[in-house]
Amino acid sequence: MVKIATWNINSVRLRMPQVERFLTEHAPDVLSLQEIKTVEELFPHEAFEKLGYTHRAVHGQKGYHGVATVSRIPLREFSRHDWQDNGEARHVGVELLGPGQGMILENVYVPAGGDTPDREQNLKFGQKLDFLERMAFWADAIDRPTLIVGDFNIAPLECDVWNHKQLLKVVSHTPIEIEALDRFRNAHGWVDLGRELIPAPERYYSWWSYRAKDWRQGDRGRRLDHMWASPQLAAQALNHQVIEETRDWEKCSDHVPLVMEFDL
Repeated sequence: MVKIATWNINSVRLRMPQVERFLTEHAPDVLSLQEIKTVEELFPHEAFEKLGYTHRAVHGQKGYHGVATVSRIPLREFSRHDWQDNGEARHVGVELLGPGQGMILENVYVPAGGDTPDREQNLKFGQKLDFLERMAFWADAIDRPTLIVGDFNIAPLECDVWNHKQLLKVVSHTPIEIEALDRFRNAHGWVDLGRELIPAPERYYSWWSYRAKDWRQGDRGRRLDHMWASPQLAAQALNHQVIEETRDWEKCSDHVPLVMEFDL
């Protein structure tokens, strides 16, 4: 059994107490973090070492973006892709070397895309679409069992948002983004594990805005975080959890962790 988690932490140094609590209470074998907002040299290596996560792959930059995968299982860094095409730290891939040996785990932070869903008016939106196209081109050549996790910044299904009609023209749920994500999925035949194990139209969100005074009462969530697997790996997925309680923790991230268990 191998347990893998993903979490947009929105600054790993600021929220290391929350990470420590999550790792202590839920004990995943591997945790992929997005938006770590720090360079590798300032990453809290010592804190993870004390928690038993002695294997790490960190691709960071100062103050923005950044991804890291920490593990109790031996791993090696496998790849770093610049799908943003501007040097931003938004991806790191690893190969598991212990239990689950041979699995490739890709950790990605897709750009949010700004506020206006028009590439002519909004450079960031165009960058997001281009990022997804580069991911699709890459996925077309994958030839090993792969799990890709992270903050995709897209809620693809109508039931992945609190109100489909109100959000159709809101970046993260527009048809053009969903079409781009579909092209990425079809390029490798990815299986959306979250929706395999929490079937639509069941409620399933991973992000709630900080603007909400009471996020639980309003429950205006979106499913922006994902865990997708190659078909042969997807068949080994056993259990999926959305750890919503972290959204109530002090100084919380606006995202919550996803956890997947595999029979490897």
